[in-house]
Amino acid sequence: MDTLQVGTRQRVEFIDITGQVSQWLAGQPPVSGVLTVFVPHTTAGIMIYENADPDVIRDLTVQLDKLVPFEDNYRHAEGNAAAHIKATFIGSSVQAPVEGGRLQLGTWQGIFFCEFDGPRRRKVQVQVLGAVDG
Repeated sequence: MDTLQVGTRQRVEFIDITGQVSQWLAGQPPVSGVLTVFVPHTTAGIMIYENADPDVIRDLTVQLDKLVPFEDNYRHAEGNAAAHIKATFIGSSVQAPVEGGRLQLGTWQGIFFCEFDGPRRRKVQVQVLGAVDG
Protein backbone atom coordinates (compact mmCIF):
# COMPACT_ATOMS: atom_id res chain seq x y z
CA MET A 1 0.00 0.00 0.00
CA ASP A 2 1.17 3.51 -0.81
CA THR A 3 -0.02 6.96 0.24
CA LEU A 4 -0.76 9.87 -2.09
CA GLN A 5 -1.05 13.45 -0.85
CA VAL A 6 -3.94 15.79 -1.67
CA GLY A 7 -4.06 19.44 -0.72
CA THR A 8 -7.43 21.16 -0.53
CA ARG A 9 -8.14 24.88 -0.62
CA GLN A 10 -11.83 25.15 0.31
CA ARG A 11 -14.15 23.87 3.01
CA VAL A 12 -16.00 21.70 0.47
CA GLU A 13 -14.10 20.64 -2.61
CA PHE A 14 -14.15 17.75 -5.07
CA ILE A 15 -10.74 17.05 -6.60
CA ASP A 16 -10.33 14.73 -9.58
CA ILE A 17 -7.37 12.53 -8.60
CA THR A 18 -7.69 10.10 -11.53
CA GLY A 19 -4.45 11.38 -13.07
CA GLN A 20 -2.56 11.11 -9.79
CA VAL A 21 -3.81 7.53 -9.27
CA SER A 22 -2.99 6.59 -12.88
CA GLN A 23 0.50 8.07 -12.50
CA TRP A 24 1.02 5.99 -9.35
CA LEU A 25 -0.15 2.87 -11.21
CA ALA A 26 2.29 3.60 -14.05
CA GLY A 27 5.14 3.43 -11.54
CA GLN A 28 4.13 -0.04 -10.36
CA PRO A 29 4.86 -3.38 -12.04
CA PRO A 30 2.17 -4.04 -14.68
CA VAL A 31 -0.57 -5.84 -12.81
CA SER A 32 -4.15 -6.93 -13.44
CA GLY A 33 -6.51 -6.95 -10.49
CA VAL A 34 -8.49 -4.58 -8.31
CA LEU A 35 -7.40 -1.13 -7.18
CA THR A 36 -8.61 0.07 -3.80
CA VAL A 37 -8.50 3.79 -3.04
CA PHE A 38 -9.08 4.58 0.65
CA VAL A 39 -9.32 7.85 2.56
CA PRO A 40 -8.27 7.54 6.24
CA HIS A 41 -10.18 10.65 7.34
CA THR A 42 -13.62 11.02 8.93
CA THR A 43 -14.44 14.34 7.25
CA ALA A 44 -13.43 13.42 3.70
CA GLY A 45 -14.52 10.78 1.21
CA ILE A 46 -13.73 9.20 -2.12
CA MET A 47 -16.01 8.46 -5.06
CA ILE A 48 -16.09 7.44 -8.69
CA TYR A 49 -18.21 10.02 -10.48
CA GLU A 50 -18.59 11.80 -13.80
CA ASN A 51 -15.55 13.89 -14.63
CA ALA A 52 -16.60 15.34 -18.01
CA ASP A 53 -19.07 18.08 -17.03
CA PRO A 54 -18.20 20.26 -14.00
CA ASP A 55 -21.89 21.06 -13.54
CA VAL A 56 -22.43 17.49 -12.35
CA ILE A 57 -20.10 18.15 -9.39
CA ARG A 58 -21.81 21.50 -8.79
CA ASP A 59 -25.22 19.79 -8.72
CA LEU A 60 -23.95 17.18 -6.25
CA THR A 61 -22.50 19.90 -4.01
CA VAL A 62 -25.78 21.82 -3.99
CA GLN A 63 -27.81 18.72 -3.16
CA LEU A 64 -25.45 17.60 -0.39
CA ASP A 65 -25.67 21.10 1.12
CA LYS A 66 -29.47 20.87 1.05
CA LEU A 67 -29.41 17.46 2.74
CA VAL A 68 -26.71 18.38 5.25
CA PRO A 69 -26.40 22.14 5.79
CA PHE A 70 -23.20 23.42 7.41
CA GLU A 71 -25.13 24.69 10.44
CA ASP A 72 -28.15 22.79 11.70
CA ASN A 73 -28.04 22.74 15.50
CA TYR A 74 -25.54 19.86 15.60
CA ARG A 75 -24.16 18.73 18.97
CA HIS A 76 -20.65 17.82 17.80
CA ALA A 77 -18.44 20.34 19.59
CA GLU A 78 -15.77 20.74 16.89
CA GLY A 79 -18.17 22.48 14.51
CA ASN A 80 -17.68 20.06 11.65
CA ALA A 81 -20.61 17.68 12.11
CA ALA A 82 -21.85 18.35 8.59
CA ALA A 83 -18.47 17.24 7.24
CA HIS A 84 -18.67 13.95 9.15
CA ILE A 85 -22.20 13.27 7.85
CA LYS A 86 -21.33 14.09 4.22
CA ALA A 87 -18.24 11.89 4.39
CA THR A 88 -20.41 9.03 5.62
CA PHE A 89 -22.81 9.51 2.70
CA ILE A 90 -19.97 9.46 0.15
CA GLY A 91 -17.90 6.70 1.76
CA SER A 92 -14.24 6.17 2.52
CA SER A 93 -13.20 3.80 -0.27
CA VAL A 94 -13.77 2.79 -3.88
CA GLN A 95 -12.57 -0.08 -6.00
CA ALA A 96 -11.86 -0.19 -9.73
CA PRO A 97 -10.46 -2.81 -12.11
CA VAL A 98 -6.88 -2.59 -13.32
CA GLU A 99 -5.69 -4.41 -16.42
CA GLY A 100 -2.12 -4.41 -17.64
CA GLY A 101 -1.28 -1.76 -15.05
CA ARG A 102 -3.95 0.62 -16.38
CA LEU A 103 -7.06 1.84 -14.62
CA GLN A 104 -10.22 0.59 -16.32
CA LEU A 105 -12.82 3.29 -15.67
CA GLY A 106 -15.79 4.12 -17.87
CA THR A 107 -15.48 6.86 -20.49
CA TRP A 108 -16.91 9.61 -18.29
CA GLN A 109 -15.71 8.34 -14.92
CA GLY A 110 -13.05 9.76 -12.64
CA ILE A 111 -11.90 9.22 -9.06
CA PHE A 112 -12.68 12.18 -6.84
CA PHE A 113 -11.30 13.10 -3.45
CA CYS A 114 -14.17 14.73 -1.54
CA GLU A 115 -13.19 17.37 1.03
CA PHE A 116 -15.82 18.45 3.55
CA ASP A 117 -13.68 20.10 6.24
CA GLY A 118 -10.96 21.98 4.40
CA PRO A 119 -8.66 23.43 3.62
CA ARG A 120 -6.32 20.66 4.69
CA ARG A 121 -3.48 18.40 3.62
CA ARG A 122 -4.94 14.92 3.20
CA LYS A 123 -3.81 11.36 2.58
CA VAL A 124 -5.21 8.88 0.06
CA GLN A 125 -4.10 5.28 0.33
CA VAL A 126 -3.86 3.16 -2.83
CA GLN A 127 -3.30 -0.55 -3.27
CA VAL A 128 -3.70 -3.06 -6.10
CA LEU A 129 -4.49 -6.67 -5.39
CA GLY A 130 -3.87 -8.94 -8.33
CA ALA A 131 -1.28 -10.74 -10.38
CA VAL A 132 1.74 -9.23 -12.09
CA ASP A 133 1.30 -9.50 -15.86
CA GLY A 134 3.70 -11.51 -17.96
